[in-house]
Amino acid sequence: MKRLKLIAAAAFFLFAAGCESSRTTTATTSDSYSTSNGAYITVPATLQTSFSTRYPTATNVRWSNYTNSYVPVDWDLTDWQVLTPQDYTVTYDMDGNQYYSYYDVNGNWVGSTYAMTNYNGLPAAVNNTLTTQYSGYSISNARNVYWKDRSAYQIEMVNGDTRVKMLVDANGNILKQKTKMK
Repeated sequence: MKRLKLIAAAAFFLFAAGCESSRTTTATTSDSYSTSNGAYITVPATLQTSFSTRYPTATNVRWSNYTNSYVPVDWDLTDWQVLTPQDYTVTYDMDGNQYYSYYDVNGNWVGSTYAMTNYNGLPAAVNNTLTTQYSGYSISNARNVYWKDRSAYQIEMVNGDTRVKMLVDANGNILKQKTKMK
C-alpha cells in the first residue's frame, strides 16, 4: 500500500511538472497572438523579426490572419498580390498613426498603409495635380501606401455624384484611377 502511494505521488508530481512546463512554454512563447474574436494565431518568429526590423518603433502590435472584411487599400490600384486567410495582417501604431501591414504566408512583406488625417501633408506636386485636374472635387479620404520599392497616395475625391479614387505618386503622377457615379 505504501508503495502504491509512493508511485501515485511520483506520477502526480511528474504530471504536475509536465503541466507547469507546458504552461511556462506557452506563457513565454511570443508567436501566439489573440485575435479580436478571441482565437489565437501563430506568427512565425522569422515574420516577427522581419516586421520588427522594418518597423522598430511600432507599438500596440496586433496580428491576425488576413481577411477581406476590412482592407484599407484598393488592391486594384496597387496591384498587390492576392492574399488568402493563411496570410497575415498586422495593425500597429507608429508616429501617431494607425498602420496596416500585410505579409504573405511565407513571411514576405506585401505592403503597408496608414490613413492621413491632415491632407495638407500631401506633397506639393500631389496638391498641384489635384487642384488643376480635379477642380471642384474635395478629398474624402487619403492614405499613404507603401509596397515593393514604391510609395504613393491613395486618394478618394468627390464632386456631387461623382467619386474618384486614384493612386498618385509623390511627383503628382496619377498611376491609376477609378471613377464611379453614385
